[in-house]
Amino acid sequence: MENEITTSGDETELYNDAFETTDSIDVPELLIDQIIGQEHAVEVVKKAASQRRHVMMIGSPGTGKSLLAKAMAELLPMEELQDIMVYPNPEDNNNPKIRSVPAGKGREIVMAHKMEAQKKAQSRNMLMMILVFGIIVYSFYVGQLLWGIIAAIMILLLTRQFLPKDELMIPKLIVSNYQKEHASFIDATGTHAGALLGDVRHDPFQSGGLETPSHDRVESGDIHKSHKGVLFIDEINTLSLESQQSLLTALQENEYPITGQSERSSGALVKTEPVPCDFIMVAAGNLDAMEKMHPALRSRIKGYGYELFMRDSMEDTPENRKNLVRFVAQEVMRDGHIPPFDKGAVDEVIREAQRRAGRKGHLTVKLRDLGGLVRVAGDIAHSEDAKITTADHVLAAKKMARSIEQQLADSYLERKKDYELFQKKGEAIGRVNGLAVMGGDSGIVLPIMAGVTPAQSNAEGKVIATGMLKDIAKEAVQNVSAVIKNVTGTDITNRDIHIQFIGTYEGVEGDSASISIATAVISALEGIPIDQSVAMTGSLSVRGDVLPIGGATYKIEAAAQAGIKKVIIPKSNEADVMIEEAYKDKIEIVAVTNIVEVIEHSLVGPKKNMIVEKLQNMMNLNLNVDLPDVVPA
Repeated sequence: MENEITTSGDETELYNDAFETTDSIDVPELLIDQIIGQEHAVEVVKKAASQRRHVMMIGSPGTGKSLLAKAMAELLPMEELQDIMVYPNPEDNNNPKIRSVPAGKGREIVMAHKMEAQKKAQSRNMLMMILVFGIIVYSFYVGQLLWGIIAAIMILLLTRQFLPKDELMIPKLIVSNYQKEHASFIDATGTHAGALLGDVRHDPFQSGGLETPSHDRVESGDIHKSHKGVLFIDEINTLSLESQQSLLTALQENEYPITGQSERSSGALVKTEPVPCDFIMVAAGNLDAMEKMHPALRSRIKGYGYELFMRDSMEDTPENRKNLVRFVAQEVMRDGHIPPFDKGAVDEVIREAQRRAGRKGHLTVKLRDLGGLVRVAGDIAHSEDAKITTADHVLAAKKMARSIEQQLADSYLERKKDYELFQKKGEAIGRVNGLAVMGGDSGIVLPIMAGVTPAQSNAEGKVIATGMLKDIAKEAVQNVSAVIKNVTGTDITNRDIHIQFIGTYEGVEGDSASISIATAVISALEGIPIDQSVAMTGSLSVRGDVLPIGGATYKIEAAAQAGIKKVIIPKSNEADVMIEEAYKDKIEIVAVTNIVEVIEHSLVGPKKNMIVEKLQNMMNLNLNVDLPDVVPA
């Protein structure tokens, strides 16, 4: 039986995968076979595991970096695992000795030492009891019972103080791989220096027979616990440079001594022999992680391993849709508390994967967020005592499982409605409803106003933009000023152009408001009003071409939610649009290719045709300019 999945627009494709519920979908046992959409990364991780290479993964959160690291630990051979023990050093108490033994043997050795110490203690205690009992009996017969008791107590105290304690010589097991099925996987994300590199506990009693031996205060770090396994550190740039330098030393030497990390602690005097830490390091982070990462540490990983960029999306093919079906089955199995999904519910999850990709013909690979939708839908079904999760449960989950940015965008929208920061009816000169994205998955209406005044400077006019603009947004404003000169042919050297982004308390970044700025400025220059029931988004080239932007779907939904009747988007983004059914009848979507079409669909009044014709003539003139031939150097 064939299952229909709706893609962007009205196009539909089929995938042959007959199933009643996700319970009938086979889930691979190995984690490496459960990873979806990162085929190149899977291939590299398999090679890295077989050759014991380090890996650095860079990409957006939720794309499978930690899952790949766990999968890598499963691929490592078990026979290499070792236990690590620390022994007292009679020659130097502050330099404990280190010994490595095969996995599981460490526990046996420590238990044997404990049993031997326990037997010696029992024998010694028995002798002392006989001696004390003899003294008391003798003192009783000679009539000096009190002195006999005092002598017995003194002997007990002296022997406890001066006789050697066998318990203090028992080695300590600091790394144990007893009965482990796979090589160690240690997530050291966000750990401080002591937890990462090992530490020595402070001893408040350092004399009088109450002190704890140095070797018993040694605590292993994550680099030691991951010996012969995988050490995973996400957001590697958050580690201090000192910790990164120590990590580099451990990578180079495959061993690192444990010492106290606090200078004021008695543990700072203790330093063990080098402790084995032959681990595979998997470092991860976003794109900014490479900026603050220790260059020598990155060079070590790059020179002795692989660097991977994690994909955000995968092609929308029947095979990848089958993989998403398996993903839903995996999430249901891992959770263990939600009912299975039927075909309709899986279809809705796949549609959401198409929407979140934000790119035509693709599915999102940010599966952690998509897994959150699966769990919320399952929770709703579970709360209703439903045996199967249906499409209605997934639709309800979309409304319930909304991000903070989406909730904040709704709050902004309500606030702007209350104070009429944007208009959705009538006409206005120099005022346009732009659109922006907040947090990557929510859209907001961004009112923009433009005004033209005589130049304050005798030399030339200026373009003045306000609204906490960031670098890319500032460059976009400058590009728009070039468009005004090139496309309209209007001389603005003796005038100042003021552009205001209204209500942008968090700042503005990106160039997707370029056509909104251009429309507002042209309206202000020519005195032609703008239809306030229209919103728009799009980048703009210096020649007046409308270029693609991101987040088209979320921006259109924000406009529809605000009551806007028409939205203008770039023609190249037309296939990216996958708005919810609830918004399709509320808004008209117009796809444009150049600024002339933008003006034609947004300006109103008797002067509209004149400026449209003027812009068309100017653009035709610009397009017909002969360009010189490019000669290779």
